[in-house]
Amino acid sequence: MDEQTADRIDLLCEEGDNLASEENYSGALEKYWQAFDLVPDPKTDWEASTWILAAIGDSNFLGGDYQAGVDNLSSVMHCPGAIGNPFIHLRLGQCQFEVGNLTRAADELTRAYAIAGDEIFENDDPKYFEFLKTKIRM
Repeated sequence: MDEQTADRIDLLCEEGDNLASEENYSGALEKYWQAFDLVPDPKTDWEASTWILAAIGDSNFLGGDYQAGVDNLSSVMHCPGAIGNPFIHLRLGQCQFEVGNLTRAADELTRAYAIAGDEIFENDDPKYFEFLKTKIRM
């Protein structure tokens, strides 16, 4: 990826992050998707795809579009460094929980917990950690 493209991706993601911090998730998603469109093919070869799709999935989750979160966070698992990232596993597990895929939710939340411990759950609704406690021995 050339430096100009990388800089443009960074700028769009920064704009998306700013919008997300203002809880403007639809605006954030628009910026993140613009950034993702700039990633060269095959997109799954680039670390940029990992953090862009993670930001998209996070915005889906925070904006209440859980099925889109499942779709996008499942896609990110094909990108470099996604598997084993506790935040990505957490968000995917939470989205799976919200759409009723409880087996998948338990799997992903267990991965997040195994990697990062209970601290990973501190900033979110306690229902996810309470659910996980019913599925694994702690």
